[in-house]
Amino acid sequence: MTTAAAPPTDSPYRSYVYAYPHKTAYRRLPERPALRELWADEPQHALSLYLHIPFCEVRCGFCNLFTRIGSPEGLTTAYLDALDRQAATVREALDDGARFALAAFGGGTPTYLTAGELERLCDIAERRTGVDLRAVPLSVEASPATATADRLEVLAARGATRLSLGVQSFLDEEARSAVRPQKRAEVEAALRRIRAAGFPVLNIDLIYGIDGQTETGWLRSLDAALAWEPEELYLYPLYVRPLTGLARRGEQESPAAWDARRLALYRTGRDHLLARGYQQVSMRMFRRAASPQAGSGEYACQTDGMVGLGCGARSYTSRLHYSFDYAVNATEVRGIIDDYVATTDFRHAEVGRSMTPEEARRRHLVQSLLQAEGMPLADYRARFGSTPLEDFPAELAAFEARGWLAQDELRLTLSPEGLAHSDAAGPMLFSPEVHRLMAEYEAK
Repeated sequence: MTTAAAPPTDSPYRSYVYAYPHKTAYRRLPERPALRELWADEPQHALSLYLHIPFCEVRCGFCNLFTRIGSPEGLTTAYLDALDRQAATVREALDDGARFALAAFGGGTPTYLTAGELERLCDIAERRTGVDLRAVPLSVEASPATATADRLEVLAARGATRLSLGVQSFLDEEARSAVRPQKRAEVEAALRRIRAAGFPVLNIDLIYGIDGQTETGWLRSLDAALAWEPEELYLYPLYVRPLTGLARRGEQESPAAWDARRLALYRTGRDHLLARGYQQVSMRMFRRAASPQAGSGEYACQTDGMVGLGCGARSYTSRLHYSFDYAVNATEVRGIIDDYVATTDFRHAEVGRSMTPEEARRRHLVQSLLQAEGMPLADYRARFGSTPLEDFPAELAAFEARGWLAQDELRLTLSPEGLAHSDAAGPMLFSPEVHRLMAEYEAK
């Protein structure tokens, strides 16, 4: 296979790569393939189930998620009705013996739903898809304002093993700078309720690179999080993306200065957590050494399928990744949600990206190499009959030249410096076609 590396970049922060291909490379599917055909002959013994709730109480200045702020009377009920219809249709497209290895509720903010609506969400997941939420790892995202005792009680009773709280900063002045209206007292109260509910794994999300954030402030925020002994911590670099509140505010410092500050804060945060008994799982994720891995399971993101339910969820088969339309602009988001709620026929994939054999190789490499443990070379050869060096010589040569690869005969692994540059390394593994599609995507 002859490949060419993506154009090099001096910035460590090109793009957060959480999936490949990126959703901005998806396009409308004129043939509208039937789900039953897409899932025929697919391995279905260890699927992932994801339910998307596209509502939040506020939109933070950095947020470019597919989400609507607030909801008029009856919309959440209508949305759950549509989710119920979609779940029933998708289950009919799967094999009788299809089995789920893990589940997640994301958004948006799933805990925007009331306690009663969360009960219904769990019922839809279990009764329509057949998943036993108490028997598989279940992760749920929450915000401080919506992590109320009654909602948490429902989630704990229904089997949630991991509660992820979006805090971003424990310092009120930093939260204001990120256009996130919250107070530390509200965050601490939410954490007390979460710990009281007894979830095996608490994850806290923090952001570095906020305007005005110093190393001293960053360490104060980290130590405030560590006081709760979270089983997991995610450290996210701040991005300013099109159509977000921070983008409208304009640049606060030069790109080079911001890159340098973010990289320095990353290294400070990484070293601080490593010195306090946390293990680095990826550039972003750190896990307390004694933590139960309630968020893990037998599902392998490189090979196993994902069933996504909700208008912002994506689904993965070996031949096609598919979803619904994507937007950030409030008017566009409302229109997509309204269309979803009005849909009665969910039997077809509407928007997506076909997976060629080359793209499957790229995805396997991206999803594996950006993890601290790297990728076993034997696994890659068993699946593809080749080696990454044979398939991607230009990309790996570029990594080697930058000192981003570690020496290991059995695994392809990033060095600590390579891991620090994950957001540059990931996009360098994208295919030219995916780069083209992403560049042509018009933000809306």
